[in-house]
Amino acid sequence: MRLFRRRRFVPERQSPVTDALPTQPRRVFDALARHRVDYVTIGGVAVQAYGHVRTTQDVDIVAAGGRANLERLAAALGELRAHLRGVDAHLLGIDPADPAALAAGANFTLTTAAGPLDVWTDTDELRGSPPWEELFERAHSVRLPNADLQVVVAAREDLIALKRAAAPARASEEKRRLDLDDIVFLAGSSQRGGESPPDAGS
Repeated sequence: MRLFRRRRFVPERQSPVTDALPTQPRRVFDALARHRVDYVTIGGVAVQAYGHVRTTQDVDIVAAGGRANLERLAAALGELRAHLRGVDAHLLGIDPADPAALAAGANFTLTTAAGPLDVWTDTDELRGSPPWEELFERAHSVRLPNADLQVVVAAREDLIALKRAAAPARASEEKRRLDLDDIVFLAGSSQRGGESPPDAGS
C-alpha cells in the first residue's frame, strides 16, 4: 500500500515593503476604490491629471475623517501593507491599518507595497486646504487611461492654493521650484482650458 504524505501548506511569500519601492499610483487607487474610500488626490499626481508633464515620487491624498471612512481607509492601507516611513518610525507604534490610529493623527507619511503614500485625515492641519466638504465638493473624477478606474483629484483652484501654501515651507530649493512651476502651469492651463482636468467625468 502506497502512503501519501500530506503536503504542508506554505503561504505565498511576499516581497518586503521598503522605502526603495517605486511609486505605483494605479495600485494605490485600485485599493482605495475597492474599499470605497472617500478621498481627494493632491500633489504631483493631481497636477499630472491636468496635463502637466512632470515626475512624482509618491501619491498624496486627503481622506474624509469620519469613522466609517477611516475604517475603509485602514482596510485599504492594510492591503497595501502600509507602515510609517522614516528612520525608527516603527518605534512610534502607529499602525496605519488601525482606524483609531488614523483618527488620532492628521498626516501619515507611509511606505507601502505600491510605493510612497502621504495621507491626510484632517484638512485643518493641511496648510492651504479648504474644509474637507469644500475640497471634496469641488473635486473632479478622472478616468485613468486603459483602466476602468476613476480617480478623484482636487480642483485646480485648490491645488494652486495648496502649492502656494507649501512652497515657502519646503526644505529644499528643488521642491520649492517644483511647486512654483506647478502653480504657473495650473494658472495658465486654467485660462486655456477651463476648470476641469482633461476628460474629467465630473
